[in-house]
Amino acid sequence: MTEALSVGMLAEPAPLGPARTAEPRNRPRVLFVTHTGTMSGAELVLRDAVAPWAGSTAFLFEDGAFAGILRGLGLEIRLARPGAGLSGLRRDASVLRALPKLGRLAGLALDIARAARTCDVVYANSQKAFLLSALPARLVGRPIIWHLHDILDGAHFGRAQRIVQARLANLCATRVVVPSRAAADAFIRAGGRASRVSVVPNGLDLDVDPRSPAALRAELGLPAGPLIGVFSRLAPWKGQDVVIEALARLPGLRCIVVGAALFGEDAYAAQLHALAAAHGVADRVLFLGQRSDVPRLMQAVDAVVHPSVDPEPFGRTLVEAMLAGIPVIATDTGAAAEILDGGAVGTLVPPRRPDRLAAALAVLLDDPDAVAARTRLARDRALTLYGADRMRDALTQLILDAAARP
Repeated sequence: MTEALSVGMLAEPAPLGPARTAEPRNRPRVLFVTHTGTMSGAELVLRDAVAPWAGSTAFLFEDGAFAGILRGLGLEIRLARPGAGLSGLRRDASVLRALPKLGRLAGLALDIARAARTCDVVYANSQKAFLLSALPARLVGRPIIWHLHDILDGAHFGRAQRIVQARLANLCATRVVVPSRAAADAFIRAGGRASRVSVVPNGLDLDVDPRSPAALRAELGLPAGPLIGVFSRLAPWKGQDVVIEALARLPGLRCIVVGAALFGEDAYAAQLHALAAAHGVADRVLFLGQRSDVPRLMQAVDAVVHPSVDPEPFGRTLVEAMLAGIPVIATDTGAAAEILDGGAVGTLVPPRRPDRLAAALAVLLDDPDAVAARTRLARDRALTLYGADRMRDALTQLILDAAARP
Protein backbone atom coordinates (compact mmCIF):
# COMPACT_ATOMS: atom_id res chain seq x y z
CA MET A 1 0.00 0.00 0.00
CA THR A 2 1.31 3.46 -0.89
CA GLU A 3 2.23 5.51 2.14
CA ALA A 4 0.39 8.77 2.67
CA LEU A 5 2.15 11.89 1.49
CA SER A 6 2.63 14.90 3.73
CA VAL A 7 0.12 17.70 3.36
CA GLY A 8 2.59 19.79 1.38
CA MET A 9 2.55 17.12 -1.30
CA LEU A 10 -1.18 17.26 -1.91
CA ALA A 11 -1.99 20.90 -2.38
CA GLU A 12 -0.60 24.37 -2.89
CA PRO A 13 1.65 25.30 0.05
CA ALA A 14 -0.45 27.18 2.58
CA PRO A 15 0.89 30.27 4.34
CA LEU A 16 2.74 29.21 7.46
CA GLY A 17 2.46 30.67 10.89
CA PRO A 18 5.58 31.46 12.88
CA ALA A 19 7.74 28.50 13.76
CA ARG A 20 7.66 27.25 17.34
CA THR A 21 10.67 28.71 19.06
CA ALA A 22 12.72 27.54 21.98
CA GLU A 23 14.44 29.56 24.64
CA PRO A 24 18.03 30.26 23.49
CA ARG A 25 19.53 28.20 26.29
CA ASN A 26 17.27 25.26 25.42
CA ARG A 27 17.58 25.60 21.65
CA PRO A 28 19.07 22.45 20.10
CA ARG A 29 22.50 22.64 18.53
CA VAL A 30 22.55 21.69 14.88
CA LEU A 31 25.38 20.23 12.83
CA PHE A 32 24.90 21.54 9.29
CA VAL A 33 26.86 19.36 6.85
CA THR A 34 27.58 20.44 3.29
CA HIS A 35 30.04 19.06 0.77
CA THR A 36 31.21 22.23 -0.98
CA GLY A 37 32.63 25.63 -0.19
CA THR A 38 31.40 27.01 -3.54
CA MET A 39 28.24 29.11 -3.63
CA SER A 40 25.44 27.62 -5.71
CA GLY A 41 21.67 27.20 -5.33
CA ALA A 42 21.72 24.73 -2.41
CA GLU A 43 24.23 26.86 -0.55
CA LEU A 44 22.07 29.97 -0.96
CA VAL A 45 19.20 28.04 0.62
CA LEU A 46 21.37 26.92 3.54
CA ARG A 47 22.69 30.45 4.01
CA ASP A 48 19.14 31.65 4.60
CA ALA A 49 18.13 28.60 6.65
CA VAL A 50 20.86 28.89 9.32
CA ALA A 51 19.89 32.38 10.48
CA PRO A 52 18.08 31.13 13.65
CA TRP A 53 20.94 28.80 14.58
CA ALA A 54 23.84 31.04 15.60
CA GLY A 55 26.11 29.04 17.88
CA SER A 56 25.57 25.82 15.96
CA THR A 57 28.22 24.16 13.79
CA ALA A 58 28.79 23.84 10.06
CA PHE A 59 30.91 20.94 8.81
CA LEU A 60 32.27 21.52 5.29
CA PHE A 61 34.09 18.95 3.21
CA GLU A 62 36.18 21.72 1.63
CA ASP A 63 37.06 25.33 2.34
CA GLY A 64 35.78 28.22 0.27
CA ALA A 65 33.74 31.40 0.25
CA PHE A 66 30.78 29.62 1.82
CA ALA A 67 32.73 28.93 5.01
CA GLY A 68 33.28 32.64 5.51
CA ILE A 69 29.61 33.40 4.94
CA LEU A 70 28.48 30.81 7.49
CA ARG A 71 31.07 32.02 9.98
CA GLY A 72 29.70 35.54 9.58
CA LEU A 73 26.23 34.21 10.43
CA GLY A 74 27.49 32.99 13.80
CA LEU A 75 28.23 29.33 13.06
CA GLU A 76 31.32 27.52 14.24
CA ILE A 77 33.13 26.12 11.19
CA ARG A 78 34.70 22.68 11.09
CA LEU A 79 36.54 21.65 7.96
CA ALA A 80 37.28 18.11 6.85
CA ARG A 81 40.87 16.97 7.03
CA PRO A 82 42.99 18.12 4.04
CA GLY A 83 42.44 16.01 0.94
CA ALA A 84 39.03 14.76 2.07
CA GLY A 85 37.01 16.88 -0.40
CA LEU A 86 34.81 15.02 -2.88
CA SER A 87 34.83 17.55 -5.71
CA GLY A 88 36.23 14.95 -8.09
CA LEU A 89 33.43 12.47 -7.42
CA ARG A 90 30.53 13.28 -9.73
CA ARG A 91 27.00 12.70 -8.49
CA ASP A 92 26.14 10.64 -11.59
CA ALA A 93 29.18 8.38 -11.23
CA SER A 94 28.95 4.65 -10.65
CA VAL A 95 29.18 3.45 -7.07
CA LEU A 96 32.31 1.56 -8.14
CA ARG A 97 34.01 4.89 -8.84
CA ALA A 98 33.94 5.59 -5.10
CA LEU A 99 35.79 2.40 -4.13
CA PRO A 100 39.33 3.85 -4.44
CA LYS A 101 38.25 6.62 -2.07
CA LEU A 102 36.88 4.35 0.65
CA GLY A 103 39.68 5.06 3.09
CA ARG A 104 39.26 8.79 2.68
CA LEU A 105 35.48 8.50 2.98
CA ALA A 106 35.76 6.43 6.16
CA GLY A 107 37.96 9.08 7.74
CA LEU A 108 35.50 11.77 6.72
CA ALA A 109 32.59 9.82 8.21
CA LEU A 110 34.51 9.42 11.47
CA ASP A 111 35.09 13.19 11.63
CA ILE A 112 31.37 13.77 11.10
CA ALA A 113 30.51 11.31 13.88
CA ARG A 114 32.78 13.18 16.28
CA ALA A 115 31.20 16.50 15.36
CA ALA A 116 27.68 15.03 15.63
CA ARG A 117 28.30 13.97 19.24
CA THR A 118 28.43 17.64 20.25
CA CYS A 119 25.10 18.47 18.56
CA ASP A 120 21.45 17.48 18.86
CA VAL A 121 20.43 17.29 15.18
CA VAL A 122 22.40 16.63 11.99
CA TYR A 123 21.24 18.52 8.91
CA ALA A 124 22.74 17.26 5.63
CA ASN A 125 22.41 19.86 2.88
CA SER A 126 23.32 17.77 -0.16
CA GLN A 127 23.35 14.26 -1.53
CA LYS A 128 27.06 13.78 -0.77
CA ALA A 129 26.63 15.26 2.70
CA PHE A 130 23.80 12.86 3.48
CA LEU A 131 25.60 9.78 2.18
CA LEU A 132 28.56 10.55 4.43
CA SER A 133 26.52 11.69 7.45
CA ALA A 134 23.66 9.18 7.63
CA LEU A 135 25.40 6.25 9.27
CA PRO A 136 27.62 8.36 11.57
CA ALA A 137 24.52 10.22 12.82
CA ARG A 138 22.74 6.93 13.46
CA LEU A 139 25.84 5.50 15.13
CA VAL A 140 25.97 8.30 17.70
CA GLY A 141 22.18 8.41 18.12
CA ARG A 142 21.42 11.76 16.51
CA PRO A 143 18.42 12.40 14.24
CA ILE A 144 19.36 13.45 10.72
CA ILE A 145 17.43 15.64 8.29
CA TRP A 146 18.32 15.34 4.62
CA HIS A 147 17.67 18.44 2.54
CA LEU A 148 17.48 16.88 -0.91
CA HIS A 149 18.10 19.54 -3.54
CA ASP A 150 18.15 17.10 -6.45
CA ILE A 151 15.79 15.11 -8.64
CA LEU A 152 16.55 11.43 -8.05
CA ASP A 153 16.05 10.22 -11.60
CA GLY A 154 18.05 8.58 -14.36
CA ALA A 155 18.97 11.91 -15.93
CA HIS A 156 21.04 12.86 -12.91
CA PHE A 157 21.95 9.66 -11.03
CA GLY A 158 22.80 6.07 -11.84
CA ARG A 159 20.36 3.34 -10.83
CA ALA A 160 22.62 1.98 -8.07
CA GLN A 161 23.03 5.48 -6.64
CA ARG A 162 19.29 6.05 -6.54
CA ILE A 163 18.68 2.74 -4.77
CA VAL A 164 21.43 3.37 -2.20
CA GLN A 165 20.21 6.90 -1.46
CA ALA A 166 16.55 5.93 -1.09
CA ARG A 167 17.28 2.93 1.15
CA LEU A 168 19.70 4.91 3.28
CA ALA A 169 17.07 7.61 3.71
CA ASN A 170 14.47 5.02 4.70
CA LEU A 171 16.89 3.61 7.27
CA CYS A 172 18.37 6.76 8.74
CA ALA A 173 16.56 9.99 7.87
CA THR A 174 14.08 11.51 10.28
CA ARG A 175 12.86 13.79 7.50
CA VAL A 176 13.70 14.23 3.81
CA VAL A 177 13.12 17.85 2.84
CA VAL A 178 12.49 18.56 -0.85
CA PRO A 179 11.71 21.88 -2.55
CA SER A 180 8.89 20.68 -4.82
CA ARG A 181 6.39 17.93 -5.49
CA ALA A 182 8.44 16.98 -8.55
CA ALA A 183 11.43 16.25 -6.31
CA ALA A 184 9.24 14.36 -3.84
CA ASP A 185 7.74 12.21 -6.58
CA ALA A 186 11.19 11.33 -7.90
CA PHE A 187 12.38 10.35 -4.41
CA ILE A 188 9.35 8.08 -3.93
CA ARG A 189 9.79 6.50 -7.39
CA ALA A 190 13.39 5.73 -6.41
CA GLY A 191 12.10 3.73 -3.43
CA GLY A 192 11.98 6.40 -0.74
CA ARG A 193 9.19 6.38 1.82
CA ALA A 194 6.55 9.02 1.21
CA SER A 195 5.97 9.32 4.96
CA ARG A 196 9.48 10.74 5.40
CA VAL A 197 9.00 13.57 2.88
CA SER A 198 8.30 17.20 3.70
CA VAL A 199 7.89 19.67 0.83
CA VAL A 200 9.39 23.05 1.74
CA PRO A 201 9.68 25.32 -1.31
CA ASN A 202 12.89 27.27 -1.52
CA GLY A 203 12.40 30.83 -0.38
CA LEU A 204 14.18 34.06 -1.14
CA ASP A 205 13.83 37.80 -0.86
CA LEU A 206 14.66 40.31 -3.56
CA ASP A 207 15.22 44.04 -3.38
CA VAL A 208 13.68 45.56 -6.50
CA ASP A 209 15.71 48.42 -7.97
CA PRO A 210 13.42 51.42 -8.56
CA ARG A 211 15.35 52.55 -11.64
CA SER A 212 14.18 51.80 -15.15
CA PRO A 213 15.64 48.90 -17.17
CA ALA A 214 17.25 51.49 -19.47
CA ALA A 215 19.05 53.13 -16.51
CA LEU A 216 20.19 49.77 -15.21
CA ARG A 217 21.49 48.75 -18.63
CA ALA A 218 23.47 51.97 -18.93
CA GLU A 219 25.05 51.42 -15.53
CA LEU A 220 25.78 47.76 -16.21
CA GLY A 221 27.14 48.31 -19.70
CA LEU A 222 24.42 46.24 -21.38
CA PRO A 223 23.20 46.91 -24.93
CA ALA A 224 19.94 48.63 -25.83
CA GLY A 225 17.26 46.83 -27.79
CA PRO A 226 15.57 43.47 -27.13
CA LEU A 227 17.53 41.60 -24.47
CA ILE A 228 16.91 38.31 -22.65
CA GLY A 229 18.85 36.67 -19.84
CA VAL A 230 19.81 33.15 -18.76
CA PHE A 231 20.96 32.86 -15.15
CA SER A 232 22.45 29.56 -13.96
CA ARG A 233 25.74 27.75 -13.77
CA LEU A 234 27.03 26.42 -17.07
CA ALA A 235 26.20 22.72 -17.38
CA PRO A 236 24.76 20.60 -20.21
CA TRP A 237 21.51 19.91 -18.39
CA LYS A 238 20.94 23.64 -17.83
CA GLY A 239 20.30 24.06 -21.57
CA GLN A 240 22.13 27.27 -22.46
CA ASP A 241 22.90 25.70 -25.86
CA VAL A 242 19.17 25.57 -26.65
CA VAL A 243 18.91 29.33 -26.07
CA ILE A 244 21.79 29.99 -28.46
CA GLU A 245 20.08 27.91 -31.14
CA ALA A 246 16.82 29.79 -30.54
CA LEU A 247 18.65 33.10 -30.80
CA ALA A 248 19.81 32.21 -34.31
CA ARG A 249 16.12 32.24 -35.34
CA LEU A 250 15.50 35.75 -33.94
CA PRO A 251 17.56 38.47 -35.65
CA GLY A 252 18.19 41.53 -33.51
CA LEU A 253 17.70 39.77 -30.18
CA ARG A 254 20.60 39.70 -27.72
CA CYS A 255 21.16 37.47 -24.71
CA ILE A 256 23.25 37.68 -21.56
CA VAL A 257 24.44 34.35 -20.14
CA VAL A 258 25.23 34.76 -16.45
CA GLY A 259 27.01 31.91 -14.68
CA ALA A 260 30.16 29.84 -14.80
CA ALA A 261 31.20 26.20 -14.99
CA LEU A 262 31.37 25.71 -11.23
CA PHE A 263 31.76 21.95 -11.03
CA GLY A 264 34.08 20.91 -13.85
CA GLU A 265 31.85 21.58 -16.89
CA ASP A 266 34.56 23.63 -18.65
CA ALA A 267 34.22 21.64 -21.89
CA TYR A 268 30.56 22.60 -22.07
CA ALA A 269 31.42 26.27 -21.50
CA ALA A 270 33.85 26.13 -24.42
CA GLN A 271 31.18 24.37 -26.50
CA LEU A 272 28.76 27.25 -25.91
CA HIS A 273 31.23 29.79 -27.27
CA ALA A 274 31.88 27.59 -30.31
CA LEU A 275 28.13 27.11 -30.86
CA ALA A 276 27.50 30.86 -30.80
CA ALA A 277 30.23 31.38 -33.37
CA ALA A 278 28.94 28.55 -35.57
CA HIS A 279 25.44 30.07 -35.62
CA GLY A 280 26.74 33.55 -36.31
CA VAL A 281 25.43 35.01 -33.05
CA ALA A 282 28.69 35.42 -31.13
CA ASP A 283 28.20 39.20 -31.18
CA ARG A 284 24.69 38.81 -29.73
CA VAL A 285 25.56 36.46 -26.84
CA LEU A 286 27.28 38.11 -23.91
CA PHE A 287 28.93 35.63 -21.54
CA LEU A 288 29.20 37.53 -18.25
CA GLY A 289 30.52 34.72 -16.04
CA GLN A 290 29.75 34.38 -12.35
CA ARG A 291 28.32 37.63 -10.99
CA SER A 292 27.32 38.98 -7.60
CA ASP A 293 24.82 41.48 -9.07
CA VAL A 294 22.37 38.98 -10.56
CA PRO A 295 19.23 40.78 -9.27
CA ARG A 296 20.18 44.01 -11.05
CA LEU A 297 21.13 42.17 -14.23
CA MET A 298 17.84 40.31 -14.14
CA GLN A 299 15.86 43.53 -13.74
CA ALA A 300 17.59 44.99 -16.80
CA VAL A 301 16.38 42.37 -19.31
CA ASP A 302 13.07 42.02 -21.15
CA ALA A 303 12.59 38.33 -20.26
CA VAL A 304 14.28 35.58 -18.30
CA VAL A 305 14.67 32.16 -19.90
CA HIS A 306 15.01 29.00 -17.81
CA PRO A 307 15.96 26.39 -20.45
CA SER A 308 16.84 23.24 -18.46
CA VAL A 309 16.67 20.11 -20.60
CA ASP A 310 16.38 17.70 -17.66
CA PRO A 311 14.04 17.97 -14.66
CA GLU A 312 14.97 20.56 -12.04
CA PRO A 313 14.05 20.09 -8.38
CA PHE A 314 13.20 23.77 -8.13
CA GLY A 315 13.95 26.95 -10.11
CA ARG A 316 15.40 29.77 -8.05
CA THR A 317 15.89 31.83 -11.21
CA LEU A 318 12.16 31.62 -11.92
CA VAL A 319 11.23 32.94 -8.48
CA GLU A 320 13.81 35.73 -8.68
CA ALA A 321 12.37 36.83 -12.02
CA MET A 322 8.81 36.64 -10.69
CA LEU A 323 9.74 38.82 -7.71
CA ALA A 324 11.48 41.28 -10.02
CA GLY A 325 8.40 41.54 -12.24
CA ILE A 326 10.20 40.14 -15.29
CA PRO A 327 8.35 37.79 -17.68
CA VAL A 328 9.65 34.22 -17.64
CA ILE A 329 9.82 31.40 -20.16
CA ALA A 330 10.74 27.97 -18.83
CA THR A 331 10.92 24.43 -20.09
CA ASP A 332 8.07 22.26 -18.89
CA THR A 333 10.12 19.82 -16.88
CA GLY A 334 10.65 19.25 -13.17
CA ALA A 335 9.28 21.89 -10.82
CA ALA A 336 8.83 24.71 -13.36
CA ALA A 337 5.13 23.97 -13.90
CA GLU A 338 4.54 24.02 -10.12
CA ILE A 339 6.24 27.37 -9.72
CA LEU A 340 4.50 28.91 -12.74
CA ASP A 341 1.10 27.49 -11.74
CA GLY A 342 0.82 25.30 -14.81
CA GLY A 343 1.73 28.20 -17.10
CA ALA A 344 -0.78 30.67 -15.63
CA VAL A 345 1.98 33.07 -14.54
CA GLY A 346 4.66 32.28 -17.13
CA THR A 347 5.26 30.56 -20.45
CA LEU A 348 6.10 26.85 -20.58
CA VAL A 349 7.79 25.27 -23.61
CA PRO A 350 9.00 21.71 -24.27
CA PRO A 351 12.66 21.00 -23.44
CA ARG A 352 15.27 20.71 -26.21
CA ARG A 353 13.04 22.60 -28.66
CA PRO A 354 14.81 25.79 -29.80
CA ASP A 355 12.05 26.34 -32.38
CA ARG A 356 9.34 26.43 -29.70
CA LEU A 357 11.48 28.63 -27.47
CA ALA A 358 12.09 31.07 -30.35
CA ALA A 359 8.36 31.21 -31.09
CA ALA A 360 7.52 31.93 -27.43
CA LEU A 361 10.16 34.68 -27.28
CA ALA A 362 8.83 36.25 -30.46
CA VAL A 363 5.29 36.40 -29.04
CA LEU A 364 6.46 37.87 -25.75
CA LEU A 365 8.76 40.50 -27.26
CA ASP A 366 6.31 41.56 -29.97
CA ASP A 367 3.66 42.52 -27.40
CA PRO A 368 5.10 42.87 -23.87
CA ASP A 369 1.94 44.60 -22.63
CA ALA A 370 -0.02 41.42 -23.32
CA VAL A 371 1.83 39.57 -20.55
CA ALA A 372 1.87 42.44 -18.02
CA ALA A 373 -1.13 41.16 -16.06
CA ARG A 374 0.33 37.65 -15.91
CA THR A 375 3.67 39.04 -14.71
CA ARG A 376 1.89 40.88 -11.88
CA LEU A 377 0.18 37.63 -10.89
CA ALA A 378 3.58 35.93 -10.92
CA ARG A 379 4.99 38.49 -8.48
CA ASP A 380 2.01 38.07 -6.15
CA ARG A 381 2.44 34.29 -6.26
CA ALA A 382 6.15 34.51 -5.46
CA LEU A 383 5.57 36.88 -2.55
CA THR A 384 2.90 34.56 -1.13
CA LEU A 385 4.57 31.17 -1.55
CA TYR A 386 8.32 31.63 -1.93
CA GLY A 387 9.52 34.08 0.71
CA ALA A 388 12.68 33.42 2.71
CA ASP A 389 10.87 33.80 6.05
CA ARG A 390 8.32 31.17 5.06
CA MET A 391 11.04 28.69 4.16
CA ARG A 392 13.10 29.46 7.26
CA ASP A 393 10.11 29.03 9.57
CA ALA A 394 9.24 25.66 8.03
CA LEU A 395 12.81 24.36 8.28
CA THR A 396 13.16 25.62 11.85
CA GLN A 397 10.00 23.74 12.80
CA LEU A 398 11.32 20.50 11.25
CA ILE A 399 14.59 20.83 13.16
CA LEU A 400 12.76 21.46 16.44
CA ASP A 401 10.51 18.47 15.79
CA ALA A 402 13.50 16.24 15.05
CA ALA A 403 15.28 17.36 18.23
CA ALA A 404 12.17 16.62 20.30
CA ARG A 405 11.95 13.00 19.11
CA PRO A 406 12.99 10.40 21.67
